[in-house]
Amino acid sequence: VAAMASEPSTQSRVMFQTADKTEEPAHRKLGKLTVKYNRKDLQKRLDIEEWIDGQLHLLFDCEEEDIPELEIDIDELLELTDEGQRSRLQELLQECGKPKEDFINGLLYRIKGLRKMSGPLKK
Repeated sequence: VAAMASEPSTQSRVMFQTADKTEEPAHRKLGKLTVKYNRKDLQKRLDIEEWIDGQLHLLFDCEEEDIPELEIDIDELLELTDEGQRSRLQELLQECGKPKEDFINGLLYRIKGLRKMSGPLKK
């Protein structure tokens, strides 16, 4: 402290930089982490939805417009227990004549660790 007191211009500059580095970068860093987290989570959801779409084409063996009206809500599944998720998927896929277990197991594996979307991000 005594060394800094003998150099007033250095002391002011050091204090200013310290205040800058502790407040603003922490704020910026938090913002970047939030953006990266949301983007990663959104990308994972998009990948899962594209996988679901491709698998439904295989399960129903037809063009997209011929697939029965079927909505697999990832957020709804995330609210259920493991067994509840499995039951809900079997219920949704009851019209499908092909074996569905591989699809159900694959989807349940993919949504493990996925977080439910908050209101503003879900559309």
